[in-house]
Amino acid sequence: MACSFYFTVLSLCYLPLLFRATVGSSDQQTVVVQSNHIFKIAIFADLHFGEDAWTDWGPEQDVNSLKVMSSVLENESPDFVVYLGDVITANNIPIANASLYWDQALSPTRSRGIPWASVFGNHDDAPFEWPIEWFAAPGIPPLLCPVQNSSYSILGQECSFRGTSRLELMKNEMDNNVLSLSRTGPEGLWPGISNYVLPVLSNDKPLVHLYFLDSGGGTYPEVVSTAQADWFKRVSEEINPDGRVPELVFWHIPSKAYRKVAPKFRLHKPCVGSINKEKVAAQEAEMGIMKILDKRPSVKAVFVGHNHGLDWCCPYRKLWLCFARHTGYGGYGNWARGSRILQINDHPFSISSWIRMEDGSVHSEVILS
Repeated sequence: MACSFYFTVLSLCYLPLLFRATVGSSDQQTVVVQSNHIFKIAIFADLHFGEDAWTDWGPEQDVNSLKVMSSVLENESPDFVVYLGDVITANNIPIANASLYWDQALSPTRSRGIPWASVFGNHDDAPFEWPIEWFAAPGIPPLLCPVQNSSYSILGQECSFRGTSRLELMKNEMDNNVLSLSRTGPEGLWPGISNYVLPVLSNDKPLVHLYFLDSGGGTYPEVVSTAQADWFKRVSEEINPDGRVPELVFWHIPSKAYRKVAPKFRLHKPCVGSINKEKVAAQEAEMGIMKILDKRPSVKAVFVGHNHGLDWCCPYRKLWLCFARHTGYGGYGNWARGSRILQINDHPFSISSWIRMEDGSVHSEVILS
């Protein structure tokens, strides 16, 4: 079969044939696992590129974040990467097209020819926040937005404080990256963007379905809406009517259910993790998604970011609720950086997870299914 047909999304013939991705009438792509029957995912959460972009400190943190991702990718050699929200800190980015920072965050994955999918967090399209110190002497930094020279630009972009919308960010990613399997999602779920499903096949049979949901924040409330919950229920019943295919769900902000299972003090069984340093910062409301997930035995786990000081997985009824690991040097907290890894085995079927740290160490191994 010709490369251009077999490798639709990854259409560059020189790349390893790890995946086949096809686009049907529903704009749904399909990922095909290579012949060793193992599918490994690295999750990059809370990178926060562009933080304090006008200082020396900010760009240094972006460089450090690139090093974390590179270390994880070199140590794990994943088949796929999930960008789990707060890829950028838009409220600190004063240029018209924040996709420049978004694109920088994607670069370690793209340069290694690894496909990825992304979902939005609360900082990705947050309105610019004017630092109060700019209104004291000596005033607004002249290199950022000079009052008398409106033609001044940063990285070729005019100074702007309007922000870059979710839709613009996602379209820029999709249009400019053949390795991106991200989607904008159904228009009816607006203002949420990045609501979609990626079926994963092994030997032409479904291995797992990966669902991505926008948990809001930034320009609208932090919530997975009733419309999103209904969409998940409808689509999952359509493509997995008997529930035989395991399902994994990714969004950024933890649901209120995470508070119910959170360890009160130190981590202890049945939870598995290494840091439990803050309270769960949950979504503003629960609109039904957790009830739907709880009633589907095929849903094995939910993965979120948002809380930089949490990296545990805890059982919740018939499924697991997991935090990723804070990957980026942007954002609050000084905890060591890393990435949650997922490994899905076909024969025999299993879903396992662990944390790979920037220094190469591994901890918090857990069997999720």
